[in-house]
Amino acid sequence: MNIALDMMGGDFAPEELVKAVRDYVSEGTPALVSLIGDEQLLLPLLAQYQVPANTYKLIPSAEVIGMHEHPLKALKGKPNSSIAIGFGMLAAGKTDAFISAGNTGAMLVGSLYTIKPIEGVQRPTIGTIVPMENGKTGLLLDVGANADCKAEHLNQFATLGSLYAKYILGIENPRVGLINIGEEEGKGNVLAQATYPLLKENDQIQFIGNVEGRDVFLDRADVLVCEGFTGNVILKLAESLHGIIDRQKIKNEYFDRFNFEDYGGTPVLGVNKPVIIGHGISRAKAYKNMLLLAQKMIETQLLTKMAKAFQA
Repeated sequence: MNIALDMMGGDFAPEELVKAVRDYVSEGTPALVSLIGDEQLLLPLLAQYQVPANTYKLIPSAEVIGMHEHPLKALKGKPNSSIAIGFGMLAAGKTDAFISAGNTGAMLVGSLYTIKPIEGVQRPTIGTIVPMENGKTGLLLDVGANADCKAEHLNQFATLGSLYAKYILGIENPRVGLINIGEEEGKGNVLAQATYPLLKENDQIQFIGNVEGRDVFLDRADVLVCEGFTGNVILKLAESLHGIIDRQKIKNEYFDRFNFEDYGGTPVLGVNKPVIIGHGISRAKAYKNMLLLAQKMIETQLLTKMAKAFQA
C-alpha cells in the first residue's frame, strides 16, 4: 500500500506534515508514504523528527501551486508542482491514494480531469462528518463542490454517501435524509420536490424522507443530502459555532467533536481513486487522520464498491 502526501500544501507545511508522518508510521501502519515536496526543506525535518527512512519515499517537487492561483491554469502551467505530481502518480498507479491540504480548486480539477469520475457518476461530491448529539456520527453532502445541482445528482450523492457511511463510518444500514424546509413529501423548492421521488425509488439506499435544519445534529438520518450551496452554509455555520465556543473557552464534550482535525480531511466521492482534501489550516493531528482515512478507503476497497453500485 502506498499513500502520496503533498508536503508543500497548507499553511503549516512542511513541518506539520513531517510530524504527522512520524506519528502515523510510529503505529506500525502498513502503508509506505510517498512524500512529494522540496528535498532541501524535507530532509532536515525528517532527520529532526526521526522518521525512519524505510517508512517513506521522497518524491522531489520543484514547484508549488499557491492557494489563490487559478486551479486549471496552475495545474497545466506547473507540471512539476506537488499537486500535479501527486495526481500523475495516482493516475499511473504508482500510489494508491493522494492527500493534499493545498489549493482546493486544483484538487477538485485534478480529481475530475486526471483521475476522472467513476463510470455513471455525473458529478463527484465532497462531504463532511456530522457529530450527532447522542454521540453517533453522520455524513453531510455535498458541502461545496456542486453549488447548483439537478435531482439526479442528489440521488447519486445519496448512493455514494450511503456506501461511505457503511464502509468507512461503520453504519450497517445508513438512513438517508433529504435536507428540506419541512417534513412533508411536497415541501421545498423545485430541486427538493424533484429529488424526493428519485430517492424514494432508489433501491440502493434506505430513504427516510425529508430532514429539517433543526434535525441535522439530532440523529434523524445518517446521510444528509443537499446541493453544495446549502451544505456549505451548514458546514461554515458549524465551524463558526465551534470557533465561538473555543474562543470563549467553553468546555463541552459534544462541541469538542466539531473540531475538524479529529476527522482529517474531505474525500472526493465518485472518482476512480482515493483523493482526500485537507483544510488549509491543518496541523499534524489532521494530517495523520487523513492518512488513516486513506488507508481505510484502500483496505475496504470503497471505490471498487462504488463502481459496482453504478454498474448495477
